Amino acid sequence: MSEAPSRTLVMGILNVTPDSFSDGGDHFAHDDALTHAQQMLDEGADIIDVGGESTRPGSVRPSEDEELSRVIPVVDALADRGVTVSVDTMRSSVARAAIDHGAAIINDVSAGLADEEMLKVVAASGADYIAMHWRGHGAVMNDLAHYDDVTAEVMDELSGRIDAALAAGIPAERLIIDPGYGFAKDADQNWELLADQEHFQTLGYRVLVGVSRKRFLGELLRDAKGARPVLQRDDAAVAITTLSALQGVWAVRTHTVRQHRDAVEVVARLRTEWQQG
Repeated sequence: MSEAPSRTLVMGILNVTPDSFSDGGDHFAHDDALTHAQQMLDEGADIIDVGGESTRPGSVRPSEDEELSRVIPVVDALADRGVTVSVDTMRSSVARAAIDHGAAIINDVSAGLADEEMLKVVAASGADYIAMHWRGHGAVMNDLAHYDDVTAEVMDELSGRIDAALAAGIPAERLIIDPGYGFAKDADQNWELLADQEHFQTLGYRVLVGVSRKRFLGELLRDAKGARPVLQRDDAAVAITTLSALQGVWAVRTHTVRQHRDAVEVVARLRTEWQQG
């Protein structure tokens, strides 16, 4: 997955959890998970991101055995079909097993901070590695949203994790970075970070953007009834995908694939016209 794509890729989210913030339980059963994965592939997903642990604020971690039992059968089945599979995990044991069963990408929201063995495990494999900005687990992350300059601090902390990954032996061409929207950041901090998103490209690595259905979108769209419900935030996320594709990010991570694939195709077509003009 390390080659530069001709357009922004679309990563479809497959939560095999009972408690994720927007679709917990919807695809928990194995057959339901595979059916939903196929639907996302049919709609144009380039990558399926399989996650067995909810990272929503206040979430409680499953046991290692539980996470493995949720994730590995799905990874195995999708990889056997030739699907490019990413696994959303903070555990090195889950990463190792997922890679052994065909996962091409490890999407670690902790960037190696939650498990000191993670970077070594990925370095010893051929998998790509997504390092996200992170300050703590879901149970405490809202208490850690303190910044003097959110963009500068996130970039600095993420640069430190890049250095750690390189030192562990992960080649630069296998690294991807994620600003971590919604993780230890309040609504205003997310918007400030998003306004500065192009700065992350200057670090020299592929960038993944994940804002699908996040709370700061619900707060933006608040009306007299309250924050916009989770399942009604998708159009706002498509707007951010369009912006991200115009900036040339590597991929966007989303619960709803078709609209985002349409957006990146529009941008790709416009880029062709701009280049020819």
